[in-house]
Amino acid sequence: ELGWTESVPYLDRPPSPLEFYREWVSPNKPCIIQNAISHWPALKKWTSAYLREVVGPKVVSVAVTPNGYADAVFQDRFVMPEERQMLFMDFLDIVEKKVTSPNVFYVQKQCSNLTEEFPELVCDVQPDIPWMTEALGKKPDAVNFWLGESAAVTSLHKDHYENLYCVISGEKHFLLHPPSDRPFIPYELYQPATYQVSEDGSFQIVDEKSADKVPWIPLDPLNPNLERYPEYAQAKPLQCTVKAGEMLYLPSLWFHHVQQSHGCIAVNYWYDMEYDLKYSYYQLLDCLTKTMKVL
Repeated sequence: ELGWTESVPYLDRPPSPLEFYREWVSPNKPCIIQNAISHWPALKKWTSAYLREVVGPKVVSVAVTPNGYADAVFQDRFVMPEERQMLFMDFLDIVEKKVTSPNVFYVQKQCSNLTEEFPELVCDVQPDIPWMTEALGKKPDAVNFWLGESAAVTSLHKDHYENLYCVISGEKHFLLHPPSDRPFIPYELYQPATYQVSEDGSFQIVDEKSADKVPWIPLDPLNPNLERYPEYAQAKPLQCTVKAGEMLYLPSLWFHHVQQSHGCIAVNYWYDMEYDLKYSYYQLLDCLTKTMKVL
């Protein structure tokens, strides 16, 4: 009734700004757009050799975890990764398996790291997506660069951004839930903590004692514990694979869980959402869900 399809539709070309706003942003529907970034030099240039030459000697921020889960619930904590400063060429050695490590490494710092840490690469993509910028009447808040191992997984969550996710090489595998699935998706409050490396190289989880508890989703949608979270059986996830040269429009407030092929490279653009009627509807649904659990 809300118009969700059983699969994420494809567009064979980038839409006009008005078409995109009317058909996708306003109704809050995802789509995969082909031929939207085919003119980017990055699609051909961003080989390992090129990245080594252009960025290799720089120190960058890398998320390191023992299990591939950064910003996820583990041992009844919301655990954030160790943010390790390391030479980009050393990180590439790990991704290319020239150096072995028991840990999982992922360039995933979400503070516009493409423009802040990798400005040398911006000219190979675009500082914004012109038709999206015109449709929304604003520039992106952040442009992020992603590169990591296949073991790196993004746990189920939502963002308050209109997200254009562009895959340069490899594949990204998305599991999506519309905001209307909120009643079936569990949220709990967790003590925030961070992975820290001990002298022997092992990880320990250290609580951020002064920080407020974090609401997060404890459920793994790939292997849901339906005995503990039986409501999730009523949810209807969509799954899609975004291949090199394709762009996913991931609407604001959609829940998403992300996996990737090994060494996948992607760039995404976060445009701040409008806090309009659809945000109010989501807040109402969220409040009703919480109230029903109390009752």
